[in-house]
Amino acid sequence: MRTEEGQRLLKALRDYDPAQELAIATRLRREHPAQLVSAALGQARLRQRAVAKFGAEDAARMYFTSNGVEQATRTSVAEYRAARFTTRGVRRLADLCCGIGGDAIALARAGVTVLAVDRDPLTCAVVRANAAVLGLADRIEVRCAEVGDVDISGYDAVFIDPARRGGRGRIFDPEAYSPPLSWAVEVAGRMSHAALKIAPGVPHEAIPEEAEAEWISVGGEVKEAVLWFGGQPGVRATLLPGCASLIGTGLPDPEPGPVGRYLYEPDGAVIRAHLVAEVAGQISGRLIDPTIAYVTADELRPTRYASAYEITDVLPFNLKRLKALLREREVGVLTVKKRGSAVEPEELRRKVKPRGPNAATVFLTRVAGAPSMLIGRPA
Repeated sequence: MRTEEGQRLLKALRDYDPAQELAIATRLRREHPAQLVSAALGQARLRQRAVAKFGAEDAARMYFTSNGVEQATRTSVAEYRAARFTTRGVRRLADLCCGIGGDAIALARAGVTVLAVDRDPLTCAVVRANAAVLGLADRIEVRCAEVGDVDISGYDAVFIDPARRGGRGRIFDPEAYSPPLSWAVEVAGRMSHAALKIAPGVPHEAIPEEAEAEWISVGGEVKEAVLWFGGQPGVRATLLPGCASLIGTGLPDPEPGPVGRYLYEPDGAVIRAHLVAEVAGQISGRLIDPTIAYVTADELRPTRYASAYEITDVLPFNLKRLKALLREREVGVLTVKKRGSAVEPEELRRKVKPRGPNAATVFLTRVAGAPSMLIGRPA
């Protein structure tokens, strides 16, 4: 792909339309080797997938593998993490298990000199190509090696992103990561600063006491969790864009109580970080049930860490009653949310058959232990 002919092919596929792939491939194979055309089409497909993570401008120039796109850190998260490192004074960093280079690129653009290490030769070739095409080759050194064999003693910090997928899919046991979490924690303990990327669903009891655990969401969707070493231990939820961070203060869960006029749905990162109590404290709220992460309050108060809804009805769960109420109010645009309910939103939507010009949100949940439905709208 980096030959002149390969570059011409990629340029011709800049506005590639997947629906026209057969016709495009047939035309291009008249002038280029079939293997090269197949490779170029593969890169065109991967570049389109990569736009969501890297943005259109970078994705159109970079090189990818299928697994690399799937597992790469999106640019907004990598830039945020790079800023945290540079705020700590980090200037030289070892990026172990670097993948196709998403974090290395953000770090290099932030002024950090990066040693990017991966054991897969193809992945290393992709990182080198990406560093070169983005003008960062002088800041990113790529080394193909086992991460345990690399001397990182001359670096200010380390970032480790262990493989969390195997032949059977996602790996949930941190000790089954490659390399294992215990190895990564031991390496982090030898550095002034370190960050370890882990699965968002990691049990809190697996988090080392000396680490700060941070859950990160983008646009309301939880993307990853990171363990930070070399700073203050604790728990943090960070929402992107905007870099809003909620830091745990050890508040106990609030007492549950009746549903008030407003219902707050905490961001997923807040829930994963077990910081619902901190959100409730911000808005003087209470839980609707001891086991449900919905907060309710009688007054509308601003918070960046939860979405607020004005509740018009609090009813025991009853499908016929819900269907009649929605028909009476001419609700045709129905948003269904659930927490603590076995009913699937799509199943409910099919059964109630919403019709009409109005919109509503229904929450399928539990209130004081009883299956309930809360009806309202965004506040």
